[in-house]
Amino acid sequence: MPPIAVFLLTLQAAGSPPPQTNPNATTAVAQRASTAPVVDGKDNDEVWRLAPVIRDFRTFQPTEDSAPSFKTEARVAYDAHNFYVFVRAFDPHPDSIKKLLARRDVRICCDQIKIVIDSYHDRRTGFEFAVNPGGVKRDYAIYGDDQQEDDAWDGVWEVATEVDSLGWTAEFRIPLSQLRYAHRASNVFGFGIWRDIDRHGSERVAWPLYRPSRRGFVSQLGDVVGLDGLEAPRRLELAPYVVAKNVPVPGFERDQKYDGGADIKYGITSNITVDATVNPDFGQVEADPSVVNLSSFETFYQERRPFFVEGTGIFSFGVDCNIVNCRGEGLFYSRRIGHDPSRIIGAAKITGRLPGGLTIGAVEGVTRRATQGGATVEPLTNYGVVRLQQDFRNGQSGIGFMTTAVNRNLDQSTIGGLRRSAYASAIDFRHRFDKGTYEVTGSFDLSRVSGSPTSIAQTQLSSTHNYQRPDDNVRFDSTRTSLGGDVEELLFTRRSGFIQFQTSYQRLSPGFEINDLGFLRRADQQGWNNWASLNWTSKTKLFQRAFWNFNWWQFWTTGGLPTDRGFNTNAHVQLNNQWFLHAGGTIGQLGAVYCDRCARGGPALRLNPFVAPWFGFGGDQRRVITPFLFVNLFKGDRGRSSSVEANPELDVRIASQFRSSISADISHNISDAQDINPRTDSLGAHYLFAHLDQRTVSLSFRVDYTATPTLTVQVYASPFVSKGHWSNVRELSSTPRAAAYSDRFQPFGGSPPGDFNVKFFNSNVVIRWEYRPGSTLYVVWSQGRDDFEPTTGTRTVTGDFRKLFDAYPRNTFLIKASYWLNR
Repeated sequence: MPPIAVFLLTLQAAGSPPPQTNPNATTAVAQRASTAPVVDGKDNDEVWRLAPVIRDFRTFQPTEDSAPSFKTEARVAYDAHNFYVFVRAFDPHPDSIKKLLARRDVRICCDQIKIVIDSYHDRRTGFEFAVNPGGVKRDYAIYGDDQQEDDAWDGVWEVATEVDSLGWTAEFRIPLSQLRYAHRASNVFGFGIWRDIDRHGSERVAWPLYRPSRRGFVSQLGDVVGLDGLEAPRRLELAPYVVAKNVPVPGFERDQKYDGGADIKYGITSNITVDATVNPDFGQVEADPSVVNLSSFETFYQERRPFFVEGTGIFSFGVDCNIVNCRGEGLFYSRRIGHDPSRIIGAAKITGRLPGGLTIGAVEGVTRRATQGGATVEPLTNYGVVRLQQDFRNGQSGIGFMTTAVNRNLDQSTIGGLRRSAYASAIDFRHRFDKGTYEVTGSFDLSRVSGSPTSIAQTQLSSTHNYQRPDDNVRFDSTRTSLGGDVEELLFTRRSGFIQFQTSYQRLSPGFEINDLGFLRRADQQGWNNWASLNWTSKTKLFQRAFWNFNWWQFWTTGGLPTDRGFNTNAHVQLNNQWFLHAGGTIGQLGAVYCDRCARGGPALRLNPFVAPWFGFGGDQRRVITPFLFVNLFKGDRGRSSSVEANPELDVRIASQFRSSISADISHNISDAQDINPRTDSLGAHYLFAHLDQRTVSLSFRVDYTATPTLTVQVYASPFVSKGHWSNVRELSSTPRAAAYSDRFQPFGGSPPGDFNVKFFNSNVVIRWEYRPGSTLYVVWSQGRDDFEPTTGTRTVTGDFRKLFDAYPRNTFLIKASYWLNR
């Protein structure tokens, strides 16, 4: 058994008893089934006649704590291997119940029944299992009490629905092997049931009563008791896969590849699980959206690979993140593992929760050496993550620890460009008080990277650090072989009631570096962010609910140079006809503030204020056609810079089995001082800026056909065009901090960067058939095209799209089959 597993089992044996059940919780009693009920959506099994009835449902939307329009009843049962729930949703007009179909995990209108199970009974985590009258399943793992949902978690479970003369029913069978709980003589699970009745003003009811005006989701669940003698199965799930893939190779040739691997899930105990993947293939995963990044900072892409997406919440440890400003930065960015051109040999995760309230998580991944022309471009690399979180006071307080490690097997080809090792460790805490109304959170992080002097010099010169800047107190040292830094964060939050707020302070030292396994855009920053919100959660004559927030922020370098100061406000309203209205705006870069990153290693540049209003709306999603539109405007640099961006979308439900959407991102951006790479000559360094006129259009088309809840066809296509013209190249003058805009720059005799017309096309067709629970067959066709021209040209956008489709297509065909085994 791995050492980490032995360590965790030792902790489990020493764990303290679980916290006491909240005496105010609404309680349900589970009936033990002597004979397993048939999962068919009918309540004619013996256990459903014996099980106590849950009746006290109350609304929480559009009105909090009122009598529902229709009655709802539920019963709970269990046996040695399964947890059962039967829900009867009464409806006097069953002919109005829509049995719409969609692929798994897609939330569609109109009615829904959802059960929530907090099997650890920790008041912070759990599982959601939802179904609509058509039998479309959705499931989520919940991490944190504020309904942070992991929609990549796909449990193996059953549900049957039926529409009859009384309304409709849902009968769930959740294998205990899919839940995580402490092994003891009698268990108590947190438990809740939600029902949506969309055609009645999007009415939502719950047992027990859920109050949106209060903070927390899992902590508001009731209890289900009577779960005596639950087994502690040593769960073993194995999903081997085989894949046949036909892929393009250079020279307009094709290559036929065959491969195989496996996903493994093993329950060390009933509450500790090991997940592993051997030689994984993610060919069915949708491609990343196309972008043209003209900045010096890395683009952040969402993780889409199922092995890494599932369980993300356990490993979440944000950096420089608060309600006002949060950009995905954190200690663990799983896309570092197996990025191109490397390939994952194997990866494993251990996750679970011990009886004493300690949540544990560990990830280990190894990627193989990648070569090009005989030279190593990516060395054999080991990645490791450990996350621990200890709860106190029934989850109202807690402390945590996280550490990450990267070690590379470097050779002469890579020793100068890559760091040999990278380590980061951090602690965090949270404490709620005054009945959960207020919360104080904070963290302290340390990092250290090591390598050759060349690799550490590149680290210091990167856009994250810019140690070469001539006008600060941070000094570049070309002889260093390591670099270290730290982060401190403190946040005070109120997330209950009509008035909510947060104030926070974050500081990142100049040497903080986590980009080997985390994601960080910049170090050397401190910020003070403030947020306040007015929340109308009860229905009025004008709207169902409304939210209006106000934000103020200030940023400085650690040396005290002010880099930003701004105010923002946003309003969101849901009307009684189920339409949404949104509007807001930002006034930024107020007062004397300076950009210490714009010159890409040069001196700080004074910034001018800008104004950025926005507005949008969303239609009633119960309708066959649902429109959306968001528009963002910007005006800055005293009128010299501006941008307009529009994001229209149209969702169409063609029939009960067909759904389609078309969306666009259309923008025109004029930047009078777009930074470009510096140039160095005999006169020294020239820190360059230019006028950029850029137009971008991208479209996304989606069509989903659901033959049955287990057989779906998805079609996705996205063309992208972005073209820009450069002019008026300038360099920083000797007075880049001057109050007058024109005094900050001086002419530069060099040529501007070349114009560009970049075009991409990504598409895929995915047929997914879950031919038995947990076992899936994928048939995938994906296509990519790209084209580049060093001029904007005279074609319209339509002409550019036609030119894109003249480019050579890169077609990939894939068939992948997995088979789920368990014991």
